[in-house]
Amino acid sequence: MANTFRLILNGTDADDAFYTELSSLEVEENADLPGAIQLSLPVDRSDDGEVTYVSDDRLQPFASIAVVVTPDGGNAECIFDGLVLTHKLHLERGTTASTLKVWGQDFTWQMNLEEKVKEWVDVTDSDVANAIFEDYGIAAAADNADDDSPSHTEDGFTLMQRASDIQFLRTLARRNGKLCRISCAGTPGKRTGIFSRPNLKADSVLTLDLNDPNGWAVDSLDFEWDVTRPTSVDARQALFTDSDEDGVGASTSDSGLTLLDARSLAAFAGTSTTVLLTAPVNDARELTLRAQSVLREAGWFARCEGEADVARLKAILRAGTVVAVAGAGSLNSGKYFVWSVRHTMTADSHKMKFTLVRNAVGPPPSSGGAVPGVVGGL
Repeated sequence: MANTFRLILNGTDADDAFYTELSSLEVEENADLPGAIQLSLPVDRSDDGEVTYVSDDRLQPFASIAVVVTPDGGNAECIFDGLVLTHKLHLERGTTASTLKVWGQDFTWQMNLEEKVKEWVDVTDSDVANAIFEDYGIAAAADNADDDSPSHTEDGFTLMQRASDIQFLRTLARRNGKLCRISCAGTPGKRTGIFSRPNLKADSVLTLDLNDPNGWAVDSLDFEWDVTRPTSVDARQALFTDSDEDGVGASTSDSGLTLLDARSLAAFAGTSTTVLLTAPVNDARELTLRAQSVLREAGWFARCEGEADVARLKAILRAGTVVAVAGAGSLNSGKYFVWSVRHTMTADSHKMKFTLVRNAVGPPPSSGGAVPGVVGGL
């Protein structure tokens, strides 16, 4: 097989015997959810009656587990870095078809072990995120402070945490229109805390092309769009620091994100859908951020799903990056944001099921419609 993967159990590379017996390995990376892993192993009974792997020190509760993949000719990518959390043991008579499934979650689980009550004063939301990441020895991403909230002061609304650290950060991220997760690049243990908006200005890291007879890496792609989403927000809120009985307003139809193609949701749908928003805020700028966050979440109205072969693609799809799709017509070709990737690895193959999203579609076909005799105008 052209690509290789390494499985690191409690800080040590798995031995050859473990790889030989490993039935399958699945890893899922997501833009706004914890990463997850599942190992499947056949089990047997030893001479003393014990079931193999069930009591293996490398697979015990909260043992560290990581996966590093190196595609042919590419750089090492740490696609999972986390902890063992669950065993599921299936035993059959004689153990011929008995299996052990080991499930784990990325390091965010360590940030979920204690629910806290804490007041945060005179800090912005990114200040909070970076301070919490630092508590766990996690480096803060360089762009966490971009598009930040105002400072939460005592004469307005302070921040009150009544949740675990990761639950609190995800709440803050959602109301700011940001993504919150922990990522690692090439080395397990070197973690980065991400609390930032999607970078849609980035160049495409690779192109998925259905029609390239030599460079194809996907067999099929499925596209969909959904226009039953808000395109504008009418926001209004009274302030503690302002006696105006009408409060402040922050009506907007701009999410603050770069469009990935020519036509936004409103332009493509040809109509506007408005929702109302009220939220406890300190000033009009914070209310605007809240309104934009609604539109950012709703704006992912176009989606593409497919499966790629790493041996042919010679690259690893990573959540949070931008890729290009070619050969899908003017509406669906173009840049997409990688939302999730599910890796399935065996001794013979490495497949990646992916979900791509974007906040725009392409321009109408130059002919103004479908090409005669060709389904969908492709």
